[in-house]
Formats: sequence, C-alpha cells, structure tokens
Amino acid sequence: MSDEPDFGGLMRFVLGLRQGGVTDARVLAAMERAPRTHFAPPQFTAFALEDRALPLGDGVTMTKPSLIARMLQALELRGGETVLEVGSGSGYQAAVLAAIARRVVSLERRRSIAADARSKIGLLRLMHVYLHSADGHDGWAEDAPYDAIVINGAVTEPPPALLKQLAPGGVIVASVGGRLTQWRNGAARDLGPADLAPLEAGVCD
Repeated sequence: MSDEPDFGGLMRFVLGLRQGGVTDARVLAAMERAPRTHFAPPQFTAFALEDRALPLGDGVTMTKPSLIARMLQALELRGGETVLEVGSGSGYQAAVLAAIARRVVSLERRRSIAADARSKIGLLRLMHVYLHSADGHDGWAEDAPYDAIVINGAVTEPPPALLKQLAPGGVIVASVGGRLTQWRNGAARDLGPADLAPLEAGVCD
C-alpha cells in the first residue's frame, strides 16, 4: 500500500459514486475513508479507485465500489448499529461499514480469503470488526440480534437463520434475480440492478 494517497483519484472515486446515485453522506464519507487500495491484490492496486470488480482468486472478486455503496445505502444506517456482513471477500466492505457502524461481524466461507482479509483489517486497527470463517447461511448467532444484514451474494430469499438473527425493525439487503432488494418488516423493496454470484454454502479452504 502506497504511503502517498491519490487525492485526485479519490475525489474522482467519490464523485463517480455521487453520479451513480449514491446520496447518503455517511456512506460517501465511509467510502472515502476506507482505503480500497489496501484491500486490492497488489497487482491490481492501480485499478483500486476505478469502478470495477477486481479478482481475488478462487473465483472470488472485490465487488465494484458503486454496487457496494448502493448496498450500504440500502441499509439506511444512522451510526451505532451492529451489522452482519455475509461474504467478507477482501474485507473492504467491512472496513467501509466500520466507519459507520458500532460493531461489524463479517463471515467468509473460504478460510484462506478470510485470513487475508482479517490481516488487512488488523493492520488498519479496526478493533470493532470481527471476521470469522463460517457459512453465511447460518449467520453468527453469538452476536445477534443485528440491526442490519448485508448479503454479498444472490439469494431467492433471506436464509431463515438470518431472519431469526435480525433485530425487530432491522433491514436485510441482498441480490434477488439480479435486483438489489431490501427487506424490512417483511416487505421487499426493489432498488435496481445488482449482479452478484449466488451465495454458496459450507466452509472450505
């Protein structure tokens, strides 16, 4: 990670999010603060401030920033929440969430990717982010209930375990049929296109 921040690139990065329809000031500030270059694979750091998905290996990618921002905007966080993230990937989205939420619990089914993300989170001293190797379908009951749950994958409906771990009035955001969907109080809301891979089950290396 470079010691010299690319202020010009960062300004263009945030402006691109605004132009893409992201208006939540908390989300924009969090996206600006969390260094995507820190989480991108070394060979792709030059592209970290571009609105593109980046490969992490083993078929896993860093989601494009505009989609992350739209998903987090759909959580409607106000600060102080406990959030469950299903699908840690690089750890970048957890770092963005950490700039808003009081506590972030993040689950990654691939142990090697979880270990790498945990290391990068640790280097940033984000002490209120807890990253576990676990099957996201099962959630993480130990820290439930959650005010918000974001699923980095496509589902047909929220897994039952996650519904049980959601606080009353809480919100779940995921992709359903290629559409970003928000659930709150049993009602689903379509928030536009969201192309994410299906949420896989199980834990692997």
